[in-house]
Amino acid sequence: MPQPQPSYDYADATVIVTGGSSGIGRAVARRFGEAGATVVNADIQRDPKDPDEERPTDELVDDAGGTGVYVETDVSEVDEIESVVTAAREYGGVDVMVNNAGIMLSGNILDLDPADFDRLHAVNARGVFYGTQVAAKDMLDRGVAGAVVNTASISADLAQFDHVQYDSTKGAVKMITRGAALELADRGIRVNAVAPGHVSTEISEGWSESAKSEVRSGEVIKHVPLGRAADPADVAGAYLFLASDDARYVTGETLWVDGGLQVF
Repeated sequence: MPQPQPSYDYADATVIVTGGSSGIGRAVARRFGEAGATVVNADIQRDPKDPDEERPTDELVDDAGGTGVYVETDVSEVDEIESVVTAAREYGGVDVMVNNAGIMLSGNILDLDPADFDRLHAVNARGVFYGTQVAAKDMLDRGVAGAVVNTASISADLAQFDHVQYDSTKGAVKMITRGAALELADRGIRVNAVAPGHVSTEISEGWSESAKSEVRSGEVIKHVPLGRAADPADVAGAYLFLASDDARYVTGETLWVDGGLQVF
């Protein structure tokens, strides 16, 4: 039977979600909006990538009861991360930083292009590192005990064929999360990560055609005990929990939201 959705109150919080126009980021932004937050979508484009979705995320946040804002942001550029955090000051300053933006490019290690490797790390790893750093500095400047939640992946721990360059970025995200948590704990800032499993999102554009088919149909290579790939909404609640006071004694953690895939 359907379970009641947990209730959170972020009415006084400003939340930045990078990569919030589509996929997991869009679902996370919407959930924070339902909880009353001001949500700043920091994405390279305002329009969703999903052809079945027409309205931008900031409008969905408004409809959900929050305040939606869009700031064009390329997280591979540190000055643009700084700009979006500065923009959040207009709404009181960042209280929760969700470093979610990411791209996917697959390929065998013998065939990889150095430019693709560098692009992946610039977005997926460097964007998380500097997003965490810049948000933490803003929190410290304002004297608030904030939270950072990064998007890792099952790929942080589980190698997959033709995913070596992507896997390496998510391994980096896991260790950025742990290292930052260690260094910021005594400053009142918690840093955690969510590791989604197979999720049907637009990021699968970077996968092989067979991988796209498997994820979209739920017929993934490794059996998922819960029997299907996730919808972005299945993952979003983990971000609200890790940013909430319920997780006040949780830092440096990577929370797997994968339908049980890592169990065996």
